Amino acid sequence: MIAVPSIRFASLLLAAALALPAAAQDRTPAPEGARAYIIAPEEGVTVSNPVTIRFGLDGMGVAPAGVDHMGTGHHHLIINVPQEGYDFSVAVPADDNHIHFGGGQTEVTLDLPAGAHTLWLLLGDAAHLPHEPPVMSEPVSVTVQ
Repeated sequence: MIAVPSIRFASLLLAAALALPAAAQDRTPAPEGARAYIIAPEEGVTVSNPVTIRFGLDGMGVAPAGVDHMGTGHHHLIINVPQEGYDFSVAVPADDNHIHFGGGQTEVTLDLPAGAHTLWLLLGDAAHLPHEPPVMSEPVSVTVQ
C-alpha cells in the first residue's frame, strides 16, 4: 500500500469533479508541444524508501484542481498502470495507482513496496480529465530495494 496523506483530499476533489454536468466533462485542449516529465528519479535506478518523485512540465502551467485557467492543469502520478490502452476520455481515478496532486504539488515523497515499479505523470484539467491530446510523461522504471 502506498502511503500518501493527501489521497483523501484528492478523492473528495475527484468526487466533486465527477458531479459536474456532462457539458463540463469535455476535454480541455492542450497547447501544442506541452509535455510532462519526471525529473527524479531517473530511468532504471534503484532507490530506497521513502522515494521522492519530482514532476516537470513544459508548455503549460500548474493550477490546483477546480481552477479552470487556459493552459494549466495539475499532476497525477500513475504507478504500475500501462500507458498503452489507457482511457484518456474519463477523469483520472483516485486509488493507490492513480495519485492526485490537486493542490498543484510538483513533488511527492512516498513509500513504495519493494520491487520493480513503473511511474508516469498525466496532467489533468480542473475536472481531473486528461487534456486533448494527453499531456503525459514517458514512463520511468525504478526498483525499490
